[in-house]
Amino acid sequence: MTTFRVPRSWPDGVRDGAAVARLEQEKAQLQHAVGSHVTVDQAIGVLVAIHRLVPEAGFEVLREVSQRTNTKLHTVAEMVIGWALGQELPPSVGRELEVAVQRRSCERDALEAG
Repeated sequence: MTTFRVPRSWPDGVRDGAAVARLEQEKAQLQHAVGSHVTVDQAIGVLVAIHRLVPEAGFEVLREVSQRTNTKLHTVAEMVIGWALGQELPPSVGRELEVAVQRRSCERDALEAG
């Protein structure tokens, strides 16, 4: 039994298997990045709504918690979204989130007063 294989048409005439593999990997990375960006934006929205932070401060809070707990930014963002939906935060993340929010709130209050 023989099978006949029709050459597959790739974007821009790409026929090299290695090039196709690189393009597929890049596509997967871009899809992951877009998904992570959406999650981070949602978590910033949670912090803005709950703690009355400006979006820039919300991002800085997430970044700071990520760095201090050695946790990826998008993972911290997922935790914050889950927290807003009633899930518990891991104790280390909860502590760092509280400290970071307090710091940004004090900065906001000082700017408003000054």
